[in-house]
Amino acid sequence: MPSVLPDGEPVPDDGALPASALDGAADRPLGFYLHVPYCATRCGYCDFNTYTATELRSSGGVLASRDNYADTLVDEVRLARKALGDDPRPVRTVFVGGGTPTLLAAGDLVRMLGAVREEFGLAPDAEVTTEANPDSVDPAYLAELRAGGFNRISFGMQSARQHVLKVLDRTHTPGRPEACVGEARAAGFDHVNLDLIYGTPGESDDDWRASLDAAIGAGPDHVSAYALIVEEGTQLARRIRRGEVPMTDDDEHADRYLIADEVLAAAGFDWYEVSNWATSAAGRCLHNELYWRGADWWGAGPGAHSHVGGVRWWNVKHPGAYAAALAEGRSPGAGREVLSGEDRRVERVLLELRLREGCELALLRPAGLAAARRALTDGLLDPAPFAAGRAVLTLRGRLLADAVVRDLVD
Repeated sequence: MPSVLPDGEPVPDDGALPASALDGAADRPLGFYLHVPYCATRCGYCDFNTYTATELRSSGGVLASRDNYADTLVDEVRLARKALGDDPRPVRTVFVGGGTPTLLAAGDLVRMLGAVREEFGLAPDAEVTTEANPDSVDPAYLAELRAGGFNRISFGMQSARQHVLKVLDRTHTPGRPEACVGEARAAGFDHVNLDLIYGTPGESDDDWRASLDAAIGAGPDHVSAYALIVEEGTQLARRIRRGEVPMTDDDEHADRYLIADEVLAAAGFDWYEVSNWATSAAGRCLHNELYWRGADWWGAGPGAHSHVGGVRWWNVKHPGAYAAALAEGRSPGAGREVLSGEDRRVERVLLELRLREGCELALLRPAGLAAARRALTDGLLDPAPFAAGRAVLTLRGRLLADAVVRDLVD
């Protein structure tokens, strides 16, 4: 089941932010994340804040219908406009995620985007993305999204092997994600991403290479590859605990990452974040870069997190509670925190070090700088950027990114 929300101070009923949150806002891009919390089935590895129809019925989610969800989310976009006051920034990125956003009618997604456009305006070169399951779209659906203003789409491929998809409880068939790339291109999408997962129990190196080859052959300009994390409370965690499927170890994960980087680089994909590769700068996911660079974004939807000017907050998780709050004219925020200067420094190191450009050495305290020098000696940081004042991970450093970051934030 979905993880628990953090503690925090109450969010005002009108969603108002401290005056300090908009200090210097003109120098920061603004994005919107729109969360759609519905899935046809729950994948065995997933602990995201998503709900199937059965789960909603069993929890009495009277106000949580997919049929009226777009209207509810539009209400939060309008609340965001009031909370941000006369902030003049047009929105630079919109990302619709889930869940499975494409379980909603294409017109609903377009209407949600339209609310952001009407309330805030979109930058002329705005990136507008939706996630999609391969078995929940067809050419007509994709054409409607493109006509409605979406210009980037991300398909959950995960693997090209049926036995791997089965372990993950994915419902699409091998080959369908690749076909979706062609359909999205035909609909006029400028940028297409395929999401892959490596380290699934029972997956071999050959399986992983086959998935990479299939993804590259489909013609996307962006590929994301994530190591499978087995979260407590998921069906997959229970299966592993019962001995039904084997646990993949860290060495196997490292081997698969090296294979991914080798194969993708040979096909013209450059890494720009530890788990993300693109064929050009234009192909990068600008919305995710907002997160990694600590910019501003409003997260609308159940359980969505937001950040504006050092203020971070999160919404109630259940779709019914979310809809009830907005129906009463209240913010759906469950809690918030105001980050200290030290909090923001640590987060910059944590996030920026994952990027190809790395982080400034000036962000490090003496203990962190000493750790960076050791990492340089150990071949985990690139010497040339280091000499120019930046900590940039080498390939070996990317394999050990979490450990490197822990040392550098001291």
